[in-house]
Order: sequence, then C-alpha cells, then structure tokens
Amino acid sequence: MPAEDAGFKRAMRKNPHLMTYVQEFVRKHRSPPEFHATLTREMGDGQDVNVIHPIGDPLFVHIFSTKSIPLSYTSVQPQLNQELQKRFKSIIQQVYNKAVYMDPHESTQQFESNLMRLIDESTEVTEDAEEGTPKKRLFGDLFTEPKVYVTEREWELIRYHAKQSIILAGPLEPLLRDPYIEDIHCIGHDNVSLVHKIFQAMPTNVKFESMEELDNYVRALSERIGRPASMARPIIDGTLEDGSRINLIYADDVSVKGPSFSIRKFAEDPISITQLITWNTISAQEAAYLWLCLEEGMSIFFCGETASGKTSTMSAVLPFIKYDSKVYTAEDTIEMQVPHKVWQRLATRDFGPEESRVDTFSLLKAALRSRPNYIIVGEIRGKEGSVAFQAMQTGHPVLSTFHAASTRKLIQRFTSDPINVPITFID
Repeated sequence: MPAEDAGFKRAMRKNPHLMTYVQEFVRKHRSPPEFHATLTREMGDGQDVNVIHPIGDPLFVHIFSTKSIPLSYTSVQPQLNQELQKRFKSIIQQVYNKAVYMDPHESTQQFESNLMRLIDESTEVTEDAEEGTPKKRLFGDLFTEPKVYVTEREWELIRYHAKQSIILAGPLEPLLRDPYIEDIHCIGHDNVSLVHKIFQAMPTNVKFESMEELDNYVRALSERIGRPASMARPIIDGTLEDGSRINLIYADDVSVKGPSFSIRKFAEDPISITQLITWNTISAQEAAYLWLCLEEGMSIFFCGETASGKTSTMSAVLPFIKYDSKVYTAEDTIEMQVPHKVWQRLATRDFGPEESRVDTFSLLKAALRSRPNYIIVGEIRGKEGSVAFQAMQTGHPVLSTFHAASTRKLIQRFTSDPINVPITFID
C-alpha cells in the first residue's frame, strides 16, 4: 500500500469529519481525492486537480477542478450542527459571564488554559446530551447558571470551536494556517477568495453568514492588531500576530459591498536566494552580482508590480550584507527578517494624536543620526523617497522596494510629486 494511501486512511480514522466529507464527495463526483502530505509545483500544471492535504489536525484542505468545474478551495474541519450550535452559544455566554471575575491573562497559553477551564465549568459530559432536563436542573443551585449537557464528542467540538473563535482567527484560521497561501481577500460577505502559491487564484468555501457577523469580525480583528477601525478611521494597515500584513476597509460608505480586507501571508522562514535561483526567479549570475553589490555597500531598489516578489527578493539577499554591519529598518507594516545581530527595527505609528504620530519620513531622518551601515525601507511611497536619496548622497547605502513597471517609470515616479527627487540625484 502506498504511504500516502495509508496516511489518508489514518487521517480519516482519526478525524471522522474528514471521512464524512470524502464519502459525500465520492458519492457526488465518483472520483476519490488523492491525499498528499505536501504539495509540489508540478501539481499546478494540469487542468484536473483533486487533492486533499493536511494543515494540522483537525484541519484539511481539498482543492478540486475539472475541465467543466472551476478550481475551488474547500476547508474541511469539524462542524457544529444546528442543535449543538445553540448549546455552543449558551456555553460561550456563560464563559463570558464568568470571565469578568478572572484576572487578566499574561500569555496566550494562560488565556487558553483559562478558557478551557471555564468551558469545563459550564458543561457536563454525559452519555446522552438530553439527560439534563429542566426538571433535573430545578434541584440545583438557583443562583448558578445550569450546566450544559454534552456528549464527549460534542465536548471536544465545543472546545475546538471556542478556541478557534476566541483565541485564534475564527473562520479564517484554516486559511492562515495553510502554508501554500499567498493572499486572502474578503469583499463583503461573499465567499472569501485567495491566491495559492501553486494553483493561483480561486474561491473558497469560507464565508461570513451575515453582514453583522463580518462587521463584528473586522472590528475585532482591527482591535487585535492594536488599530481599532471605526467610521472616523475606516482604513487600517497592520500586522497580524504571525507577521502577515493586513489591510482593512471598514465603513460601508467607503467599501460599498461592506467591510473588506486583504491579507498578505507572512512566510515564517524567508525564501532563500538558492530557492529563487531554483525557481528561475533570478539566475545564479544575477545573484552573484547582488552579492558583490551588497558586500561593497551599494544601494539597491527592488522594483516591480504588485505581488511580483519585491519584498521576498529583498529579504533573500539580506544575508549578503556583511555580518558585522549595523542594519536599520523602517517599515509601515513589519515584514523584514534581518539575520544580523545589530538590527535596529523601527515601525511607523499612524494613529493617536497628530503630534504622537511617526511616519517613514521621520524614521529615515532619525536613521541619518543612528550611524547605520545599511538603511532598509520596507517600501517607498511618498516624501520619504527624497530622504532616502539624501541618505545615499551622504554615503549611507539604502535598500528598498518600490512600485514601478520599468526603469523609465521608476525615474518618472521618483522625480514627480509627491517624492520630488531632483533628476541630478539619479546617477
């Protein structure tokens, strides 16, 4: 028996929801999916795709397409039926009521431990969930909320969904956990779509059931990243806990179809220069040239269109900077992973009173007084570009990304509003 088939059977035995999903899919399409622990780039070459891969128990992903059925992405995870959904809401309400009397948690681990303890206090595991009838509860303490009766399987499901919705990313958790996703897009309460590293753009089965649910989710997400969205401040840029970059648009008079957001996934392990060469992104000769440039303290701008790999390429060449250099980074959203020991990492602050805000322009001016060996700007968009060129003129090498489709467009953008770099500065 092939190892993948044996792994598929083990996964279905361990995860009944996966077995149920596969059985229903085979009954409908007459085509059993293939199970792969990892995906390869060659899988994206064909028209017919029918692949399931794990992203950490109990989550799985099914990618499917035929010549007549467009590509789709299905998140396979345990579900709550309608009756259990009612009990779940009752349990979560009890958890919220009890949580106000607890001390604030100091870590995610403590948060999870407290949550599970409150769920255990609010439930009672029985062989029959219908055992806890109202009559039976009348003999309990009238001043305490009655426990919700659940079976052991239901108890496990409730703990899973409570952790996912309160501690993790809720409906988006499977997408954030999938290492093969590049971008996640949500526009109103339509199905969430994504850009896959192997299969490119496709819709998912992840969806917010109502505009109210989406509205609450976006507000909660903005509060988690420390930049609350509101009607007065509807556009938010920030970074999720895992480093992924997020852009939120909250107000419905700005985002016409309702709250929307885009997430650029963060690669926990930065792409290496050897991977870029293997993928034919750049040649070995071009990589060697960049190595010489960085070793000798040259300034480099990584230019291209949106999602063309500018930041990934810049991150990949950072190890070419001399190991004992002091590196200074200035970013709107935290993305860079610098391997050097002396790394001064700064980020903008675009909220709060006007006098307390810090933009990239201010960070770059501060960099000139910090005596760095290399200044790295996450992205140049405005007047900070003139400061970057001033830094280069005074002998400070600068690395940055910049949106431009060609060298001609690069020069046109730099010498026009709002950057206004004198043409004489561009050697």
